[in-house]
Amino acid sequence: MEDKEYKEWESQIEKAKKHNNKLLIEFEKWLKKKSLKPNTIKNHIDNIEFYANDFLLRYETIPIEEGALEIGGFLGGYFIRKTSWASKYTIQENIASFKKFYTFLNEIGKFSTGELKEMKELIKEEKPDWIEEVENYWNNIGEDW
Repeated sequence: MEDKEYKEWESQIEKAKKHNNKLLIEFEKWLKKKSLKPNTIKNHIDNIEFYANDFLLRYETIPIEEGALEIGGFLGGYFIRKTSWASKYTIQENIASFKKFYTFLNEIGKFSTGELKEMKELIKEEKPDWIEEVENYWNNIGEDW
């Protein structure tokens, strides 16, 4: 990648992060209106921030509003291999965060009801595979996995 292309890519990433952070601030306000505990709110924000700013921006610049169907690649692979805290429990935590976040986006008109339904169906179908994947990963760590 040439210097000019790299600077343009960096600029796109920074713009996307600012956009994501604005949405996260709105999401946090939405969660507070739902009377969730502060620690629960922080966990949801942290989960979505990691997904949006680390995973979705890692190889291409995917807007978070368009990233719902990338959840399978995240929870079934990236999250398991790139974090030290991946577990059955944290997969389930992330699922709850995704459902809340994309419901929030739906309510503010940035994510359609059809897309929300499709994302929830994807989660329902793939969740057992993600759980199995994380359990296999930790059971076979150190082996030629």
